[in-house]
Amino acid sequence: MRNVVFIVIVIGLVGWTTYELLAASNEKAAREYGSATSEQIYNSGEISEYSNPGIRKGELAPDFELTTLDGEVVKLSDYRGKRVMLNFWATWCPPCRAEMPDMQKFQDNKDVQVLAVNLSETESSSKNVPKFVDELNLSLKIPLDNESAVSKEFQVLAYPTTYMIDSNGRIQFVMMGAMNYDFMVQQFEMMQ
Repeated sequence: MRNVVFIVIVIGLVGWTTYELLAASNEKAAREYGSATSEQIYNSGEISEYSNPGIRKGELAPDFELTTLDGEVVKLSDYRGKRVMLNFWATWCPPCRAEMPDMQKFQDNKDVQVLAVNLSETESSSKNVPKFVDELNLSLKIPLDNESAVSKEFQVLAYPTTYMIDSNGRIQFVMMGAMNYDFMVQQFEMMQ
């Protein structure tokens, strides 16, 4: 019984600390952004509950070179002039698995190139990725980030993380967490 009470107290303290930190963060944002609405702040790309704190909307996406599952060498700069959805994922990540069919549908139905960068270094076996791709009958380009160098450069903090990149190579949207097809289309249509 004492252990249960102790655990409840610890959980309560952690919850209270988290609440206080979030409240302080919200107060700081309110001071910095004055009377701007949360929608204006979100659309500005400066603050987003979904965005990565390192790579922001409007910045030029860092170039990279990776080898795909099929052995093709791809560079992000090769897609200049096209709109790109850059997604970081792993087979062990349930939200990543859930959004993959929608990513395939998105590429099939829109004029967009999906680069689904697998975080290979985090996979328990190199066989997981081709097996997963075959199971879902995916035709997406699957670059392999074997040393996590690209995910580190993009400062990926959670899986999946997606960057919508316009035809000029600028990041127009960043999302940590899974997206569905309709949301992908909505963000795509807002890009140039």
